[in-house]
Amino acid sequence: MKHQFPLILIFTLSLFLACSATIDKPRSNYSKSISIPIGGNTFQTKGDYREKIGDEGIMSWADSDSEFSIYFKSGTAKDVLFSLEILPQKNEAEILIELNQSEIFKLDAGQTGIVEVAELNLSSGYNEIKLKGLQKSGNDFTKIKNLIISFDGDLELDFVKDNIDNRFYWGRRGPSVHLSYSLPEDRNFKWFYNEMTIPEGQDPIGSYFMANGFGEGYFGIQVNSDIERRILFSVWSPFNTDNPEEIPEEEKIRLLKKGHNVYTGEFGNEGSGGQSYLKYFWKAGQTYKFLNSVEPDGNGNTIYTAYFLDPEVGEWILIASFLRPKTDTWYKRPHSFLENFNPSYGNIGRSVFYQSQWAKSSQGEWVELTEARFTGDDIANRGYRKDFAGGALEGKFYLRNGGFFDTNSELQSMHQRPATGVAPDIDFTKLP
Repeated sequence: MKHQFPLILIFTLSLFLACSATIDKPRSNYSKSISIPIGGNTFQTKGDYREKIGDEGIMSWADSDSEFSIYFKSGTAKDVLFSLEILPQKNEAEILIELNQSEIFKLDAGQTGIVEVAELNLSSGYNEIKLKGLQKSGNDFTKIKNLIISFDGDLELDFVKDNIDNRFYWGRRGPSVHLSYSLPEDRNFKWFYNEMTIPEGQDPIGSYFMANGFGEGYFGIQVNSDIERRILFSVWSPFNTDNPEEIPEEEKIRLLKKGHNVYTGEFGNEGSGGQSYLKYFWKAGQTYKFLNSVEPDGNGNTIYTAYFLDPEVGEWILIASFLRPKTDTWYKRPHSFLENFNPSYGNIGRSVFYQSQWAKSSQGEWVELTEARFTGDDIANRGYRKDFAGGALEGKFYLRNGGFFDTNSELQSMHQRPATGVAPDIDFTKLP
């Protein structure tokens, strides 16, 4: 559930042709082609049976109810030819392709390679190519590796172009986006407070809405399934590894205390460290409050503690408190982020509002944080996906990703929200 930053790269047609497969002889009258890999740009959008979309493309298409959508962004409207690169076809099949209009194409047993399927019109912005199986004589309709778009003139397309560093996986998850709040540097801060609201209908499976980030970890809520949601608080170990079993005993995150029914353990694969979560069915449309602290213990370690407040409960809930060894720091880099951690749901949109950010110094002074920088991960910075947005809106900060919407926010842009002047009312002596 992590992040990374820099600038959007704008890709010209020449770069597309350099890094994408080029078709030497497209159908007559089309002089150029761009190949879009299925593995990084396709989702199953209908059907109860979960088909397999792998690095090589659509690898199973057994259920007649299964439908697929291929997404990419076009810089202009244009008439183009669509072809599919299919793996060896074992049976006959009839498939419908749809983009603004529909065409039916047939595949013969033994067919393989590039198959021309339809001439259709691209729209400016994101396009969704729908594939629906109509008839088949065997187990699978077909297996598809690439979508090829042939055209004349110039055409600029944005899509997940390669699988370097596992980018098909990250591209199907979608762009992660972040807000880094500006914190005064002239004093030490112990506490960070934030309020978060997820609009109704903006909470699909796989969403992680991170409220209170800090230099060494993160704290927020996520959607694990139709029936399970969690409050998650994690702290990275100072030992750099993706395998928690490699962490030396003296660099492991130590649990100091945890709340009722809170699970604690270790995590890996995105750095490693101590993890805690409470299964808690929070609701979209409701505003939740987050409070956590970072404080050095004076012995070369730092203690991290997280609290959560549900307005229906009305009291702060302790999630956990961890000790991070070989660390001597106060609260650094307060931030929030939004991500999807399930690649099967990267085509579905999600959004979140953050409406009250406050930091409390080690001397007890509250400071309101009203400025934030908007950034994105590697997939956003490369322009492989551009369905991301964030900044200030209606007096609040917000983040949005997924769903293949057309208008994106500028990465590295600075945003301000109006100050409220109303500090959090918290009795710290009553925190559990």
